[in-house]
Amino acid sequence: MSSTLFKGVISGDRQRGFDAINERAARIAGGLYRMGVKPGDSVCILMRNDVAFLEAAYAVMQLGAYAVPVNWHFKPEEITYVIKDSGTRILIGHADMLHQLREAIPLGIIALSVTPPPEILANYKIDPAHIGTPDGAIDLESWLAEQAPYDGPRQPQPHNMIYTSGTTGHPKGVRRFAPTPEQAASTDQMRARIYGLIPGSRALLPGPLYHSAPNAFGLRAGRLGGALVLMPRFEPEEFLRVIDEQKIDTVFMVPTMFIRLMKLSPEVRAKYDISSLRHIIHAAAPCPPDVKRAMIEWWGPVIYEFYGSTESGAVTFASSADALNKPGTVGKVAPGAELRFLGDDGEILPQGEIGEIYSRIAGNPDFTYHNKPEKRGEIDRDGFITSGDVGYIDEDGYVFICDRKRDMVISGGVNIYPAEIEAALHAVAGVHDCAVFGIPDEEFGEALMAVIEPQPGVVLDLTAVRSELKKALADYKVPRKMEIQANLPREDSGKIFKRRLRDPYWAKAGRVI
Repeated sequence: MSSTLFKGVISGDRQRGFDAINERAARIAGGLYRMGVKPGDSVCILMRNDVAFLEAAYAVMQLGAYAVPVNWHFKPEEITYVIKDSGTRILIGHADMLHQLREAIPLGIIALSVTPPPEILANYKIDPAHIGTPDGAIDLESWLAEQAPYDGPRQPQPHNMIYTSGTTGHPKGVRRFAPTPEQAASTDQMRARIYGLIPGSRALLPGPLYHSAPNAFGLRAGRLGGALVLMPRFEPEEFLRVIDEQKIDTVFMVPTMFIRLMKLSPEVRAKYDISSLRHIIHAAAPCPPDVKRAMIEWWGPVIYEFYGSTESGAVTFASSADALNKPGTVGKVAPGAELRFLGDDGEILPQGEIGEIYSRIAGNPDFTYHNKPEKRGEIDRDGFITSGDVGYIDEDGYVFICDRKRDMVISGGVNIYPAEIEAALHAVAGVHDCAVFGIPDEEFGEALMAVIEPQPGVVLDLTAVRSELKKALADYKVPRKMEIQANLPREDSGKIFKRRLRDPYWAKAGRVI
């Protein structure tokens, strides 16, 4: 690898070395300390991917406090909820976002304003009037120039407190306790193994830093002495260009990015050298087996997958060979993790039987839900926790996810898992993506509904689609109702926003189950 490659954090045309980042983080920490931030306190960060995001997070962690990344797609009232629930007194945000909040920022909150950098301005439509520091806020750079580095006692550094997306009600803050030195070392080993992050890694992060796994990936990659490239947003050809230019070896991705990359023409793909890639890790949403296979054929056996949650961490791990040998698997149980598959009666199920997945990682520091400790108890059984997924482990030790327990459809007293039907739909020619869910039915209680997004330029015949499904599925699993929709609603992680598709049907029925 060329010795001329820059070492540090890269964002657009900006480059900042690790010494400069550490120095700025120490001064931010010093300023926050003098504002009264103590171990255990929270500081909210409302920014897109930016070097300043990392510096702010590192600074808060130095104080033994919790950096709280806020989903900047939230509406003002949702952002206000996180600010109030986290108990913060300080909000660090991009200037345009602070402008948009206006009166929504609670009284008593100190807002530190970060000017959106050129790469953000080039990728997002930002009102020029909102680039400057809003009234009542403090310009971060001017404030930083006056701060001395933090020189107080070294504190255990907790993980950032991530607010889960929340399928019902308000999101919950996952507040993990500060790790012991042994737990911190165990976490570092896990991130080296799962994320592929080792000293000197040249990492690329195209996903948002406010999400759990990208946040952990980015914060770790920024401390390994190689390089971390932040993308302001994912754009397929630019992604390949960055890999080529910066000789990227490690990337965190979601399956939607694979799908968008596969749409590039062979001519565009051939323009870029991707031979530096060593470890591509993906998670957050199911990856269609045919997409995974096509990506492995293109990039080689460098693609890995893990399954887990904000609460649990990574509990399974799959190599490229696993994905080819066992299509659809999320891999075997990761070292240090334990899994149980429980039936409705709470009893542990044998291999091959579908049950709710409970897990634990002995080396992980425990967590609670901020201000909602009772919610932590609701997902715990004998020290094992669940995120509500159901699945099974086969005779060879490979784990398969069937669905979310709450997504399970009970039609005429029969349990039906939409993920199985979605997998069958993905195999139908011309289907780009799909969502299967339950809608009200007077006779059966629930009936299956499928919304299908066709591949560009393809016209699907629903009668033919139904005929193909009947070849692979029992008749009762074939959706009674199907619709075509050009663009399915998605979350930033790439997951289809099923609630937006499903809720209108239940609202009309006046019930939720």
